[in-house]
Amino acid sequence: MLLYYITDRSQFPGNEPARRQQLLDTMVEAALAGVDFIQLREKDLNSHDLETLARQAVDMLKNESVATKFLINSRTDVAIAVGADGVHLRSDDISPTEVRALWAKSGASPRPIIAVSCHSEDDIAAAEAHGADFAVFAAVFEKRDQPSSPPAGLASLRQACRHKVPVLALGGVTLENARQCLDCGAAGLAGIRLFQQGDAATTIRRLRET
Repeated sequence: MLLYYITDRSQFPGNEPARRQQLLDTMVEAALAGVDFIQLREKDLNSHDLETLARQAVDMLKNESVATKFLINSRTDVAIAVGADGVHLRSDDISPTEVRALWAKSGASPRPIIAVSCHSEDDIAAAEAHGADFAVFAAVFEKRDQPSSPPAGLASLRQACRHKVPVLALGGVTLENARQCLDCGAAGLAGIRLFQQGDAATTIRRLRET
């Protein structure tokens, strides 16, 4: 089972420096507890601030010698610049094929890990066709940004998981419903609040026991 922590520093209290530090601390905590991937998804930051935060994260994770892979949301240029392990793409973003070409042209190594956000079976098929390493299917249980819009549900997740590309479940995933996602064929679980609310290490341990 793969575990994928997606960041959102706005969930932490305090001013901007305090939120960034709490985010970095939580990332390290999750990595030390064995989370497989971390996606830096701070979309409101300008390029300079995003790169600065990403470099801090890369340095902290390297200092801990963790196996966790670090991805940057959408920004292939930033991922290459800071030495990240890969990128997470929107379904309407450039393709994984194009990212790999940019990565190779830059001389960065090794081969990047590429995840793609998917909201339909067509998205899953496209991600698979373009060589994504895995897809993140949302929203299974809820759409936090669009509470009036119905979630995809477990039936759609089960259908998505019939494709060959590994699919991770996102959207309202909790300790209580995680097993349902795995029973649908999900290769893993993704979340923001899942890892940021409460003790990340305890959450990861309990998910591993699911």
